[in-house]
Amino acid sequence: MTPRVGIRCDAGPLIGVGHVMRCLALAEELLGRGAEVSFLGGLGGLEWIRDQLRARGLPLLPGPLSPEGLITAARRLRLDAMVLDSYELDPHCAGALRQAGMTVLAIVDGDTRGQDADLYLDQNLGAEHSPVNLPAGTVRLAGSGFALLRDSVRALRPAGPRRPGDGVPGVLCFFGGTDTADAAPRVIELAAATGAPFAATVIAARDSTADALAAIALVPGQSVTAVAPTDRLPHLAAAADLVVSAGGTSTWELLCLGVPAALIWVADNQRQGYDALVSRGLAAGLGAVTGLGGDAEATLKGLLTNPAARTDLAARGFTVVDGRGRERVADELLSHLTPRPA
Repeated sequence: MTPRVGIRCDAGPLIGVGHVMRCLALAEELLGRGAEVSFLGGLGGLEWIRDQLRARGLPLLPGPLSPEGLITAARRLRLDAMVLDSYELDPHCAGALRQAGMTVLAIVDGDTRGQDADLYLDQNLGAEHSPVNLPAGTVRLAGSGFALLRDSVRALRPAGPRRPGDGVPGVLCFFGGTDTADAAPRVIELAAATGAPFAATVIAARDSTADALAAIALVPGQSVTAVAPTDRLPHLAAAADLVVSAGGTSTWELLCLGVPAALIWVADNQRQGYDALVSRGLAAGLGAVTGLGGDAEATLKGLLTNPAARTDLAARGFTVVDGRGRERVADELLSHLTPRPA
């Protein structure tokens, strides 16, 4: 039997792209095992995300929000399982799909939203130590050992964490696929205020962001290059001496790549993961995007001027994410499928 798996998730200028990117990693693993995978959802006009699906031969279909609509779509596709990764989807969809005979994997970030699933995945650091009340007989996959990472990241994982380079540090700055908080200019202003040399590559999701970056006054030895969202982001991260990013799904990619990271948080649902990483010394913390002040400037300056500090940070993070989380998730999901009627 060829397993048929649907993935219900969305992306967009306000939602961001984190849900789709982690689901894309799971889809790659399932495709590699011979499964048929379909995405159901909307991308909010982000064509570069649509290109990611097309490049992998993954169809994108409308994503119903109601239990009835989703069951109808799932039956039309003759799905054996559905992966749900959305904060907006009606929580009753999970239970309705189960009653319709499908295995359901709910990807969550702490709060399960009352979903009645067969399996729950919470890939956040330390999630395995957080008590959660779940329906009897369900399986919970919790912690960074289940982090979902794409092929493009796994292929770049080095034998060990990044060693410091010579000269001006190369810094990559990105804040999700859409940078809804317009964090990039604020972080570059902070970096410029340190007075330390750096060569920054900044992902600018909008023309207005690129214009704001160009207007920032730099001192000698500092440079900024704005680039549009790109599927070469893992390559840019792997080559950087330091990455400044928002706490979120991309953090696991940085740890897997052995790259030192300085994090901000731009949304409430990022705060728990941000605190866990910073408190364990796996990433440096700059604070909330709305309050980048003197402490954040001092932290960033220390990283820009001290290669040994960057090395220590990368070494601690490298041990946390091994890149095989999606294999463990796929093992569990496929083992829960029931034979499809002839």
